[in-house]
Amino acid sequence: MSGTQATAPTARISTFLLLVVFLTLALSFVALIFGATVVEQNTEASWVLLLLGFLGVSLSTYVLFQTRRRLSKLKIAVPPVVTTIECKKCGFKNVREFQRGDYIFKEGEPCQKCNDKMLITAIYREVKDKEKNRMPF
Repeated sequence: MSGTQATAPTARISTFLLLVVFLTLALSFVALIFGATVVEQNTEASWVLLLLGFLGVSLSTYVLFQTRRRLSKLKIAVPPVVTTIECKKCGFKNVREFQRGDYIFKEGEPCQKCNDKMLITAIYREVKDKEKNRMPF
């Protein structure tokens, strides 16, 4: 594995979505500006432009905040990898963080109780259950 981490496909925002949202935001600002400048000439057109401008700005900011919130939920926390080391003689068991070069049935450091060689018996990820807050719809 390389030292750089690749971005997961679920953690990226679609370029097309960003383009549409920012285009809508820009057009909404243009509608707001035109609605403010046309007030003296035509009141119905200015109200329509102001309404469309405010609606466009509010919808595009809402979509941006929702995509950002969704991205924060999609981030995956990698659980730590641990190594279990056991003594063959006295049965002493030690759990420590995984170190590069660890493999099953590798003889490790001497036992803390009987000074006999300890053996790596398990390498696994510690998974902690999270409570999911489900909102009723």
